[in-house]
Amino acid sequence: MLVSSCWILFNYKSSSQHQIVKVNEMAVPTKIKLHKQEHLEITWDNKKIIKYPLKFLRDESPDAGNKGETILWKHYAPPPKQQLKPEAYEIENIEMVGNYAIQIKWKDGNNFGIYSWELLEQYGEYLQVRENLHQDYDHHH
Repeated sequence: MLVSSCWILFNYKSSSQHQIVKVNEMAVPTKIKLHKQEHLEITWDNKKIIKYPLKFLRDESPDAGNKGETILWKHYAPPPKQQLKPEAYEIENIEMVGNYAIQIKWKDGNNFGIYSWELLEQYGEYLQVRENLHQDYDHHH
């Protein structure tokens, strides 16, 4: 599914819309919107709205080349980080992965990370804590 300014996930009606099944009371997105190649805004069914900076999503991509991987209880570290070009932080396409995740294709061709709803919720919690800490620090200094 190509990302323009907005795409929305609802009940299955056509090949361009998908049904999302709620499992174990985990929140699921009801709307995913790209804002000017700056951030991805996700509206969750629990009414939370979280803005994910694209640089954060790319830098924290859950792929083995970025995070490393574990095979048979042995962890393999990722290769050293390289300087990325600006298009590495721009989204070309977003596709559903089953009913539990999205896969982002970046404009530099990278599309290895699968962002599960659970991972995106964790990232959202982290981003909210980080923002609150910045606001508290700015308010007290």
